[in-house]
Amino acid sequence: MSQTGPSTSSAPAQNESWKAGLRPPPKDLRPQTEDVTATKGLEFEDMFLRRELLMGIFEAGFEKPSPIQEEAIPIALTKRDVLARAKNGTGKTAAFVIPSLQQVDVNKNKIQALLLVPTRELALQTSQVCKTLGKHMGLQVMVTTGGTTLKDDILRLSETVHVLVGTPGRILDLAGKNVADLSECPVFVMDEADKLLSPEFAPVMEQLLSYLPTERQVMLFSATFPMIVKDFKDKHMKSPYEINLMDELTLRGVTQYYAYVEERQKVHCLNTLFSKLQINQSIIFCNSTNRVELLAKKVTELGYSCFYSHAKMLQSHRNRVFHDFRNGVCRNLVCSDLLTRGIDIQAVNVVINFDFPKNSETYLHRIGRSGRFGHLGLAINLVTYEDRFNLYRIEQELGTEIQPIPQTIDKGLYVAPSAPEEPAQKTNQQQQQQQQQQQQQQAQQLRQQGTTPQPRAPQQQQAQGQVVYQSNGQQPQPARQNGSAAPPRGQPAYRGAVPVAR
Repeated sequence: MSQTGPSTSSAPAQNESWKAGLRPPPKDLRPQTEDVTATKGLEFEDMFLRRELLMGIFEAGFEKPSPIQEEAIPIALTKRDVLARAKNGTGKTAAFVIPSLQQVDVNKNKIQALLLVPTRELALQTSQVCKTLGKHMGLQVMVTTGGTTLKDDILRLSETVHVLVGTPGRILDLAGKNVADLSECPVFVMDEADKLLSPEFAPVMEQLLSYLPTERQVMLFSATFPMIVKDFKDKHMKSPYEINLMDELTLRGVTQYYAYVEERQKVHCLNTLFSKLQINQSIIFCNSTNRVELLAKKVTELGYSCFYSHAKMLQSHRNRVFHDFRNGVCRNLVCSDLLTRGIDIQAVNVVINFDFPKNSETYLHRIGRSGRFGHLGLAINLVTYEDRFNLYRIEQELGTEIQPIPQTIDKGLYVAPSAPEEPAQKTNQQQQQQQQQQQQQQAQQLRQQGTTPQPRAPQQQQAQGQVVYQSNGQQPQPARQNGSAAPPRGQPAYRGAVPVAR
């Protein structure tokens, strides 16, 4: 008995020692809804993950698994097929990235996990998650999408790649040219699976599967699963473990309103919303690429900082816009349905449907860009006479209520409480007290020396601004007031989508 005592007591000490050297980002103190907090108490450390992977998880700021991660990761680690349905913004990406990385053997120079997504922006985002979580594992992640040169991808694939992330068309092209060898790739993941199985992608998915080994693990993740998914499941999946965390379809933290307007009143209405709402960052959706550019021009003319993005832009411009908006360079982004799926920008607290969507699926994915990972968000819909039937139908299909917009919107519904500001306020007060004490001491010294101190202009106390929670893990910064023009001189401004010097 005496021999077992020391070993058991030293185990926790060893466990804590590797955690001590980690550098997690500053804690996000915003309140979260039950969409991400209603868990069973499972910890990441209970999942028998490699220590190098756990280090990446904790350094990414993950503390506890969300409900979808708690359900999906342990099953996925048994190499069983998974069919998982969970709300937007509840941690689905990590739910398939973590088990995929766990199964990679870094000593084997083969592609061992194929992660498919429907859009180029989502591919970039997913690959970044893979790199962040796997940074201590020594694995190689590659992202490939259309709109980039094939030559670069061919050169990259001549080197070691363990995890391949991309859009279906480009990956099929590389596999068909025998450049991407998927013959020993045991993990096949489809994110936003309903979109990947839509008529435009379905034939490509069928062809891609033929390049993989017969013994493979297939995982499908999405917020919406139409009947077409059932056909794929019956044909290509072996007794999949089904997870459905969609007891309700819309996020609990997102409050939904509609404003009944005429088409010609929309820009004026948007201007009013900008002046009255406390926007951290906002995404504004239009139904066509032409309207995206026209609206972005109008918003810029009104004096608000604004980017735009749509499918007809150059890929390099799309990437630049996505990167800069994510890093908080600009407050507002006007876009088409290109960015409705999967895009995770934590700082977005307001989504505005300038054009009301035609179906409930699009609506669900659009409003899911705010209120990410259980935080608070606001969705405002500008509804015309022609949209009234779509509004009613979407409410019925989603089982939700979209309320008429009130005169004033309670900031508590979509603005994070100012708890993170308190430490800053205390330090400011302490600094001011120290400055006053120093000034008094200097004045006394001057009086003793026989000289009168020169009166100093009173320092104006800066108003405490709203906290911008940046999506890149940096410290919160005070936001510009709504209605302020785009970046001050010295910073690049945007005209449309292309950065220009000011």
